[in-house]
Amino acid sequence: MLVRDAMSTLVLTIGPTHTLRQAARLMAARRVGAAVVFDPDDTGIGILTERDILTSLGRGQDPDRETAGGHTTTDVVFAGPEWTLEDAAQAMTHGGFRHLIVLDGGDPVGIVSVRDIIRCWAPSRRPAPVA
Repeated sequence: MLVRDAMSTLVLTIGPTHTLRQAARLMAARRVGAAVVFDPDDTGIGILTERDILTSLGRGQDPDRETAGGHTTTDVVFAGPEWTLEDAAQAMTHGGFRHLIVLDGGDPVGIVSVRDIIRCWAPSRRPAPVA
């Protein structure tokens, strides 16, 4: 199975000046655990995850003053839609993260998470056969 079969095509994109509270609200409303951070004045794409927000809160930082740009991971590992799920899982395990931005032609087309991979690998729930 390939990344394109498992990824979510709902990509929340925010700017680096969004506050962490704004980012958290948008992520919660869309029920996603990560947002792509795009700065039109800078090259490259970053990612802000729920873990980044929790880390900031745990440090006692003000989510109304802290910005996404200050907590964005910029050394991102990107996946291609043609990657296998095994490749994606290996990259996540090696890097210690739970989300991969999926790029096609340099544009973000999806995000694949550990949860997405588990859904594909877990056996489907079927009623037990009646004896």
